Amino acid sequence: QVQLVESGGGLVESGGSLRLSCAASGFTFGSYWMNWVRQAPGKGLEWVSRIYSSGGITYYVDSAKGRFTISRENAKNTLYLQMNSLKPEDTAVYYCVREYGTTFDYWGQGTQVTVSS
Repeated sequence: QVQLVESGGGLVESGGSLRLSCAASGFTFGSYWMNWVRQAPGKGLEWVSRIYSSGGITYYVDSAKGRFTISRENAKNTLYLQMNSLKPEDTAVYYCVREYGTTFDYWGQGTQVTVSS
């Protein structure tokens, strides 16, 4: 079955960096667009970034541009999100999400990122 398992979250000071990973299994990882979506405390879901199946095309929410980098290693079935210059407003649970057509059909369990001021 499809599984997405995030890791790499934690507590970091403002201005710091974290790299999130998402280990995928149960499907042909290299055939799908993948996304990172986050949910801040008490708020709704916010899409963060998207990457083409082969990795050559990426998109970001405006607040992440210039600070976050999405990447993938299809040979390792792994998705990444490098987050630099972190701000307290980046505090959220970050989810790895598979995209299928116009839907986000599989979600990981999420990893908590907390940025202290």
